[in-house]
Amino acid sequence: MTTHGPVMPIWSCGGCDLPWPCPTRKRELRAEYADAPVSLALYLGSYLVQAAEDMPWTPAGVLHCRFLGWTRRGERSTPAVQQWSTATAPAEPDREARQQAG
Repeated sequence: MTTHGPVMPIWSCGGCDLPWPCPTRKRELRAEYADAPVSLALYLGSYLVQAAEDMPWTPAGVLHCRFLGWTRRGERSTPAVQQWSTATAPAEPDREARQQAG
């Protein structure tokens, strides 16, 4: 078992006193859940909910980055979801132009 567990309700690391999850714990979690990224996200999501209850003054985006945001960084070699083009369709000709053409 790691010494880098969370100290609640302040959510610091019990091993190094940095904000939890600390860099050491992140490395450990990546190794533990290497073949189960969804399970890692669910595990950390449960901690995110607890932290939000313990630290209601902390913006949700900050907590999301701290608990979940780091799990997807650097793992974009094969996208799980196809990226769709953001190009827009050509504008529909206005009524006058359609009448002239027809």
